[in-house]
Amino acid sequence: METKVEEVKTLEIEKETEEPKTEVSFPLIEKGRYFEGIGRRKRATARVRIWQNDANKDFNILINDRNYKDYFKNIEFQKIVEAPLRKIKAQKIYKVTCKVIGGGPRGQAEAIRLGLARSLVLLNPEWKPKFKKAGFLTRDPREVERKKYGKRKARKEEQWQKR
Repeated sequence: METKVEEVKTLEIEKETEEPKTEVSFPLIEKGRYFEGIGRRKRATARVRIWQNDANKDFNILINDRNYKDYFKNIEFQKIVEAPLRKIKAQKIYKVTCKVIGGGPRGQAEAIRLGLARSLVLLNPEWKPKFKKAGFLTRDPREVERKKYGKRKARKEEQWQKR
């Protein structure tokens, strides 16, 4: 019985030491103005613009004039795209429009994430450490190596036979 009482006391102490939640203020964007960031990954390039969200709708993200959930059917790619807004808890505050060309779905999703993070940092430079720590501001430089002549692929040789 004594152990239960001790557990309850420790829970009450933890509740008292919680910091009071401060109201986070998001910078407003004037009507008709936007902030733009460009993101690249593999062969994909994304031009991302953030606007003030008047519709008050969660994750108001348009990719090539389509809703991001219609554009990316895969939930993993949807989460990649919305990650910067989720990180700063600005789901209803900003509207995002993207024009993306080239590459495959993963490359496009990661290009959008980079462009969105860059445009949010332009809006509020205080968010830069959060995005940097999460890896949203790092351009992934890995590209497919070109095929060389005399080889099957970029590095794969023809099979050698002794006889």
